[in-house]
Amino acid sequence: MVPGRQVRLFLTDGMPGGLLTAEIMNWTGQIVAGSRSDLASLLARPEAGKTGVYFLTGVNEGDPDDQMLYIGEGDDVGTRLKMHNRGELEGGKDFWTRALLLTSKDANLTKAHVRYLESRFIQLGKSTDRTTIVNKTAPPTLPLPEADISDMEYFISQARIVLPLLGIDAFREVPRNESEATDPDGPKASSPVFELGVPGDGGTARGQEIDGEFIVYEGSAVRSKWVSGHTGYQKLYERLRVDGTFEDFGVLRRFARPYAFKSPSAAAAVVTGRPTNGRISWIVSATGLSYAQWQEQSIPAL
Repeated sequence: MVPGRQVRLFLTDGMPGGLLTAEIMNWTGQIVAGSRSDLASLLARPEAGKTGVYFLTGVNEGDPDDQMLYIGEGDDVGTRLKMHNRGELEGGKDFWTRALLLTSKDANLTKAHVRYLESRFIQLGKSTDRTTIVNKTAPPTLPLPEADISDMEYFISQARIVLPLLGIDAFREVPRNESEATDPDGPKASSPVFELGVPGDGGTARGQEIDGEFIVYEGSAVRSKWVSGHTGYQKLYERLRVDGTFEDFGVLRRFARPYAFKSPSAAAAVVTGRPTNGRISWIVSATGLSYAQWQEQSIPAL
């Protein structure tokens, strides 16, 4: 069993929409987060004058379900944020609405450390493919001493626990198949494997609930086109088609990589190419139970 973790969140001004800090017991890292409208207050924090890594997040105006993320580093992260707050024509960035600063409470992070962290976070963000990473370049990972690399990888592992609580899912692992979902060092599956047949095209999709998300695995079948006049999930379907999540496989189309959906119904809609109630359409083949029935049987009776 994976041990529990205590994450401490502190609202610095007592308001849920204001600045907050986040940390884990016995971890030297600390994250300070705030909206762009609170940038002045964020820059007044002592963390803004430290060496660290920062994350700028915003929503893709063309697709509200697509989060955009920029990752940077600096000896004085506050100075970097001031530069990014300028307009696009002045070398800044317009897309972001929220900033998060990742620094160390013991001030032991060096310039070499944060350059390593920046490179690794960009690599991780691109490998999970959950978020649009807007960095145009990915700096190479610096050849740090072996002990420093171990320390930075541990630093990253703790940050990956905290960042999703603050709205950044870019670094959460997505298992490619059932065997990876049973890896003791990876995210744990909380459900059996469900299957869903693709109407019209044939083929079957396989998915599983893991860490609060519904993962459709690599190799799963998906309908060759969106067939409904209801367009609720059509933008998501088209984005996955264009970004390479789907691939042609003979006369069929399938998932070239796993994808984490927010709900079983979102997954079912994309797989079938039309709005579909995933709670009743995803079925455990061995038992015939639907997702809803599986979920209900795990709750004690009245």
